[in-house]
Amino acid sequence: MTRPITLLSTLLVATSSLLPLSVGKWIVPGGRWYDTDGNILNAHAGGITVGPNGTFWLFGEYKTQEATEGGGVSVYSSPDLATWTSHGIALEPVEGHEYISPDNIIQRPKVVYSDKLEEYHMLWHADNSSYRLLLQGLGTSKSIEGPYEFASATAPLGNWSQDFGLFTDMRDGRSYALYSNGDSVEGRDVYIGELNENKTEVSEVTFRFDKFDLEAPCIIQTDRSYYALMSHKTGYRPNNVVAFRADRLEGPWSQPFFVAERNTRTYNSQSGFALRINGTKTTTYLYLGDQWDSNSLWESRYIWLPMKIDDRGGELELEWHDIYDLDVHTGEVSPVKGTTYYALNAKTEGDAWKQEANFASGNQIVTGIYGNDSTVVFSGIKGEGKEQWISFYYENADDMGFGDQPGGSPDRIGGSWQLRRISSVVVNGGKDQEDGMDTLYERDTHKGILLSTPLKVFLDKGRDNVIEIGGCDNGFDVKGADLDRIVVYAAED
Repeated sequence: MTRPITLLSTLLVATSSLLPLSVGKWIVPGGRWYDTDGNILNAHAGGITVGPNGTFWLFGEYKTQEATEGGGVSVYSSPDLATWTSHGIALEPVEGHEYISPDNIIQRPKVVYSDKLEEYHMLWHADNSSYRLLLQGLGTSKSIEGPYEFASATAPLGNWSQDFGLFTDMRDGRSYALYSNGDSVEGRDVYIGELNENKTEVSEVTFRFDKFDLEAPCIIQTDRSYYALMSHKTGYRPNNVVAFRADRLEGPWSQPFFVAERNTRTYNSQSGFALRINGTKTTTYLYLGDQWDSNSLWESRYIWLPMKIDDRGGELELEWHDIYDLDVHTGEVSPVKGTTYYALNAKTEGDAWKQEANFASGNQIVTGIYGNDSTVVFSGIKGEGKEQWISFYYENADDMGFGDQPGGSPDRIGGSWQLRRISSVVVNGGKDQEDGMDTLYERDTHKGILLSTPLKVFLDKGRDNVIEIGGCDNGFDVKGADLDRIVVYAAED
């Protein structure tokens, strides 16, 4: 069989055929991503394998509104990391199976090629619904897209295995399982375990991160260093992802440090996978994070961002871009520029009002965007007569609530977590929108922190577009987040 191109090789991307105009070409962190069939991308907590002809293959958890677990593993292919074609379910659940039934946990799948056996291996966190098994699953296939057949579920060297990651060293081609070993007092470690020469199971422990109580591990490799990224254990609530640096996988490893701006909770994401792209002009490192939504897991979003790495200082930092173009051949990242419209210049209606905020544009932010009668209206928006991305910069300070109230503060004893507000977005009276509006999810940002969330809408050609933002019911109340500004981007074609 044709030997696949792996992450160890310079990525050569095949020329793609012409695609429908509705298919995106940019990477939009936090946006609704659609495949070439027009369906929302459904591959959560996954990983990317580079296969024959330099094609990118994305494997992830398949979730539905009816069954958020046990749906199996979906697979997509892409020539550019932005345009995705669905190939269905790579690992199908089997009714009544001990490890891959619809009642089982099939999480964080990763795929690696076994040179020794000349086949592809899928590994994942295999468990029952009560998380009592804590195993690593293995499936095999002669073709990268599958279908994969279940082979085994094992405890690595007799140990527990929970959140799962996979890393292949570009220096020698050896692959390593990355896994936390549970939440019990006896666990709370993260392991780097070398896979055997067949790449079927862990053969020895290379390093153990002892009692850091982290999860969701992944590793990115530079020419000089290894960086291990991990998340704190807060369930589906985002937190500050940390990284460690080392010269060797065996260690010693550095103290952990934050990889994103403080108090952004890693732009509301959790670590999951890291991808190195060896371009003809530059090497690019990508963080592939998940933006979980516990209210609707099946439509959780993806936060994929370039990583800026300084080996001399031992530093790694995510670079936020609302939208960017990635040339996977040259490795170059080009942020997309847009036109900014400020809320302080917009019109408020009803109980919405402009409030002093020293962290906001012009020291003002629009608050009180509650329901359909209290809105902020942007006029004179320039459009191209096409679908265009808009980034909404907002503050959602619901962590200021009281612990005994719905949506109370997670920073308070007994506090709960509201997770998001929802705004209604009506463009030009809703004439080109289903149900006359779109919904905008605005995740918690912490006090005084502005983040952005994107939405794609149709704008008429000319400078007369009107965008009205109100509040929607999110299960707790009918509130939209405080709004600072919007940025309108050109159409992608």
